[in-house]
Amino acid sequence: MVDLIPSSDTVMQILKRTGAFREGHFVYPNGKHSPHYFQMPLAFRYYDTARVLAVALSRKFRIDRDVSSHLPKVSIISPSSGGIPVAFGVRDALSAEQIYWAEQEGGKRMFRQYINKGEVNPCIIVDDIIRSGQAIEETVALVESLGSKIIGCGAIVRFNSAPDTVKDVPIKSLVTFDAHMYDSGDSCADCKRDAPVEPVRF
Repeated sequence: MVDLIPSSDTVMQILKRTGAFREGHFVYPNGKHSPHYFQMPLAFRYYDTARVLAVALSRKFRIDRDVSSHLPKVSIISPSSGGIPVAFGVRDALSAEQIYWAEQEGGKRMFRQYINKGEVNPCIIVDDIIRSGQAIEETVALVESLGSKIIGCGAIVRFNSAPDTVKDVPIKSLVTFDAHMYDSGDSCADCKRDAPVEPVRF
């Protein structure tokens, strides 16, 4: 089963080929500069690519005894809209019973109305990319407020600056990426050599 999980290099090749990973000189909405940019929906627009990535991530959960012992009575949860394609792909691969996604409303992460305490199965939280881990941590708090527990967590890409566990649950990923982020243009290597800059969104 483990042999069926593609290597990090193979996953990065997929992301480059689909345009989901780009190299250049980028400025994020928070003012940080970076020589790389991930836009994961560009990989998930292709069914075959989406299937390969979601199934690969699902296998990392399936070989985990703490997760597999709960299948199929689990919930797959995305912290935001960006992770929804990943969540649906993982749900399908694991034949999980439930799927939810959180939304931001008034600066607070929440589910849609009429999801009640005790209704949510043990949870696997998945996202397309984990940069800081804040969205994951907020989703864990949301899930726990509904009386459910976290049994798994993962993403296609996790920045190495992000935590590798949440509530003592390891965060699984297909790629652990060595992120280079500059707080401002003053410290940015690309700015110092006057490289053309491209503003991007998260």
